[in-house]
Amino acid sequence: MQTTQKETFRDVIQGDTPVLVDFFAEWCGPCKMMSPILQELRAKMKDSIRIIKLDVDRNPAVAGAFNVQGVPTLVLFYKGKMLWRQSGVVPASTLENIIRQHIS
Repeated sequence: MQTTQKETFRDVIQGDTPVLVDFFAEWCGPCKMMSPILQELRAKMKDSIRIIKLDVDRNPAVAGAFNVQGVPTLVLFYKGKMLWRQSGVVPASTLENIIRQHIS
């Protein structure tokens, strides 16, 4: 899911819906493994989470602002606060547990 043109990254992460950001790169093998995992997570959690993918090569300033040095890096935001982050591939069930733990 991408942000709309009127919506900035800052707007999205400061919203009332938790946001899981997948910092990725097109050339990254493990990043490609995350796509079906994130689709599974979206199917499980529906509208209780917003998932966005952010290409670090196309958005170096945002990636740099959050000190993303490796991809994939997953970051969970809620109302503008970073609640959790981890680099590497993470299973959907683990992500769901982490999100529910931080948001409940």
